[in-house]
Amino acid sequence: MDNHGHPPPYGYPNPYAYPPPYPNPYPYPYSSYPPQSHDPADPRPPPPPPPHATTPYSPYPQNSSYPFNYNYSYPPPPPSNPSEYPPPQQSHAYPYPYPYPYSSYPYPYPYQALPIKDDPKPDSPHTSPYPTLSDLMNNTQISDNRPNTPPLLAHSNSVSTEERQEDFCGHSSHHSFSGFENSYYDMGGSPKLSAASSDDSLYNQSLQIVPVQSKGSLKFLLLHGNLDICIHGAKNLPNMDMFHKTLDDMFGKFPGNVGNKIEGTMSRKITSDPYVSISLLNAVVGRTFVISNSENPVWEQHFYVPVAHNAAEVHFVVKDSDVVGSQLIGVVAIPVEQIYTGEKIHGSYPILNNSGKPCKQGAVLTVSIQFIPMEKLSIYHQGVGAGPDYIGVPGTYFPLRKGGTVTLYQDAHVPDGCLPNVMLDNGMHYANGKCWADVFDAIQQAKRLVYITGWSVWHKVRLLRDAGHSHETDFTLGDLLRSKSSEGVRVLLLVWDDPTSRSILGYKTDGVMATHDEETRRFFKHSSVQVLLCPRIAGKRHSWAKQKEVETIYTHHQKTIIVDADAGNHRRKIVAFIGGLDLCDGRFDTPHHPLFRSLQTLHKDDYHNPTFTGSTGGCPREPWHDLHSKIDGPAAYDILTNFEERWLRAAKPTGIKKFRSSYDDALLKIERISDIIPMSGAPSDGDDNPEAWHAQIFRSIDSSSVKGFPKEPKDASEKNLVCGKNVLIDMSIHTAYVKAIRAAQHYIYIENQYFIGSSYNWSQNKDIGANNLIPMEIALKIAEKIKANERFAVYIVIPMWPEGNPTGAATQRILFWQHKTMQMMYETVYKALAEVGLEAAFSPQDYLNFFCLGNREAIDMHENIVVSGIPPPPNTPQVNSRNNRRFMIYVHSKGMIVDDEYVILGSANINQRSMEGTRDTEIAIGAYQPQYTWAKKQSYPRGQVHGYRMSLWAEHTGTVEDCFLQPESLDCVRRVRTMSEMNWNQFASNDLTEMRGHLIKYPVEVDRKGKVRSLPGHEEFPDVGGKIIGSFIAIQENLTI
Repeated sequence: MDNHGHPPPYGYPNPYAYPPPYPNPYPYPYSSYPPQSHDPADPRPPPPPPPHATTPYSPYPQNSSYPFNYNYSYPPPPPSNPSEYPPPQQSHAYPYPYPYPYSSYPYPYPYQALPIKDDPKPDSPHTSPYPTLSDLMNNTQISDNRPNTPPLLAHSNSVSTEERQEDFCGHSSHHSFSGFENSYYDMGGSPKLSAASSDDSLYNQSLQIVPVQSKGSLKFLLLHGNLDICIHGAKNLPNMDMFHKTLDDMFGKFPGNVGNKIEGTMSRKITSDPYVSISLLNAVVGRTFVISNSENPVWEQHFYVPVAHNAAEVHFVVKDSDVVGSQLIGVVAIPVEQIYTGEKIHGSYPILNNSGKPCKQGAVLTVSIQFIPMEKLSIYHQGVGAGPDYIGVPGTYFPLRKGGTVTLYQDAHVPDGCLPNVMLDNGMHYANGKCWADVFDAIQQAKRLVYITGWSVWHKVRLLRDAGHSHETDFTLGDLLRSKSSEGVRVLLLVWDDPTSRSILGYKTDGVMATHDEETRRFFKHSSVQVLLCPRIAGKRHSWAKQKEVETIYTHHQKTIIVDADAGNHRRKIVAFIGGLDLCDGRFDTPHHPLFRSLQTLHKDDYHNPTFTGSTGGCPREPWHDLHSKIDGPAAYDILTNFEERWLRAAKPTGIKKFRSSYDDALLKIERISDIIPMSGAPSDGDDNPEAWHAQIFRSIDSSSVKGFPKEPKDASEKNLVCGKNVLIDMSIHTAYVKAIRAAQHYIYIENQYFIGSSYNWSQNKDIGANNLIPMEIALKIAEKIKANERFAVYIVIPMWPEGNPTGAATQRILFWQHKTMQMMYETVYKALAEVGLEAAFSPQDYLNFFCLGNREAIDMHENIVVSGIPPPPNTPQVNSRNNRRFMIYVHSKGMIVDDEYVILGSANINQRSMEGTRDTEIAIGAYQPQYTWAKKQSYPRGQVHGYRMSLWAEHTGTVEDCFLQPESLDCVRRVRTMSEMNWNQFASNDLTEMRGHLIKYPVEVDRKGKVRSLPGHEEFPDVGGKIIGSFIAIQENLTI
């Protein structure tokens, strides 16, 4: 029986083999809501109940908002028929993924005022946040230098005192143009990617320049949609390269041959190397490539930029890129009011310096810009489109691949009978995959190749651990790979090289991240398995400071396994695994997520809990929850391409090896192996097969980590790449998330290790640089549905705290940014409710909820816990966790399910590190079954994606209920939240009881106005300490966002 007193929709026995704690995990009464009259075949969700049927809270007054007033001279709308530039050519960088990765101030604080000249501090320690950051960062030294830069534009002085005083712990957060003094100087600009240029004939035409016009005030308007921008070119830019000009004057006095040897060809004029950044609210959303040595550059570069910003202006910031940094040339600011109607404007605008005056007489930038609001973007109006014309996520490096199969995994292993049967359409039942068992079988059956990428790969890990594989449970990954290699299979491992892990002249260090990279390399040293430890390096044209930042802070985070498999008829095909699971210690777990009971069985010799330091005898392990997948079909070949591009880049000879006549790159030439089916012939099922899948591969990666990107940045758009500072970037993971969120019609379910973003819309700390759009897009999706009087729900599952010591500086900072992200989202939802007068009828948590996972085990009389070593001192996290027998389940997942029809999962977290493309390298897959979409069925789809979501919910809640079938419904939202609140009470209680459900309400208080505060009486995490809403501790920003 369920809690409604009705039989459950899925009859199944108690899924847990442990002694049953009690018959029903949710025995407490909760309110049920009257059934609504609604046709189940109607694809539209039922309307929300009227106010009298909802929680009877008294209404709150609506927050008043006020405009920010500035006095400034603006260009008027440009002439309707500009003649100085032709229309933009269709060289699309589509779609520009999001607020641009390379802020103009990348080091050490993204949005802090920095000098033009690099000021590296080589002795400042850095580390990477995977998996633990904590104590190492306590001694991090950060430069707090703030140059006295004058305001860029004169009108910045008119910012209200209230706005300019918005400081927090010594950091200012200025709005609008007052932020320019911090934003438009960058560092780290060593020799740049250049594109050949010359003065084009169109510059000789007479220019019709838009004059400056006074404007009384600025209106902040929500730009939610896409900006279609073309930066055509500039004319009469000043020569900012005074260093070379001085050298020119100096060496010009010497004989010509001496001057040429010292300075190069003296006949060529040395001048500015301009580029243009496009920004909203200090978030850079686009950037042109650098044109070397030109005062009249022509870009003709097109951007199609998704935006979700409350902004007053669009800024075009013209800079000169130099070896030692970048200098501001000037700015063109176009008021949002001029473009808000959707009219396309096109003109040449004066480029103003930091005094609000033209940077040089006749200096102009010619641009065109058009805003397309969400309501006019039909691609986002009905989820996954129906029919063969649907192209998936447009403008990405890898296209949508049709056909094949996708297997979805939860956790490393799901024992038989562990979870209930979930019913699908056509009388089918959802079948849970066994991830690591399938990985073992795939490697064992490979005949040609096994390629593995990983953040960590440990040769000692055991993939099989249950009784069904008793004869193979002692077979380690290292044994398996060496065995296959000895059979002639090409085995290649591409593993991140942790810079803190070294083996030099017999001296060995394990490394801060304990990735076992050197240990694994040594294990395979005398075998034919090839291990390539791949450091995360910046491009050689980056500054020394930027190179050190990338090498010490960022990682290679992709997790893929690629094998050949039997395709029938004596042919082989490519199959790939992709997701969040690394092949290393601490990852093996089941939906039970035991704390103590498996320490002498499944997790013998695999104890992992980085929260604790020192003795851990008798302490709980850290349970691990993750998502993974297997791709069998054309998309698997794109994962192979990713491996090949990365391997060729990492294996490129350096130093003295460059002079060898040839080298073996170790990669098999697939096209030369006759029995391996090429991608063009990869087996795929047509759309008429109801179980067929369509899949698309996405990445976060840049040209310093792959071989094969265009050498000239002007050619980036041909591959749907974007230009960064001396680098080309694939940012398609972020593009895919934004597209899926915008297209969602009913609900969004997210599991992710981190959830930080849209800092440009936070109440404070707007300029830290966490500019990915994902949190803001989710909040605006909810707001859109509220205004349309339609139900919509978002469920977000994150870890209780980031892995490591929750009191550590870096962990507390991450929690602080996470709190700011939550606060921004809930306030956005509340404002939407208030706009339509529903703030008394509904609360923000009727639409948006955050959860975490935890477990608690009652004492088992038959339990045998072996305590070794010196026992930990009393009142420590170890002792408290052992005595209370509770611990969080670490959510390492990186996935999103939308409307039971579309799933994204991979290695990418929802933070700037994973989404930017120039930080951690990531890979993900987006997939759906074309026969199981809302557009196709015109009702709730009940395919594999639905089964996957229902199975995850069964794991987390310990049950399956009817309301889960309509996750957007108010009944479901409130029921799941009630379950999670009861689980939190059980987890936090002083009374020790067995937990069956693991889903816990994230322990913060959200009031009716969307304010997020500490939960009274639970300001810190149980047992381990650390403020739940985090604290602002000054450490390296790029480390924690």
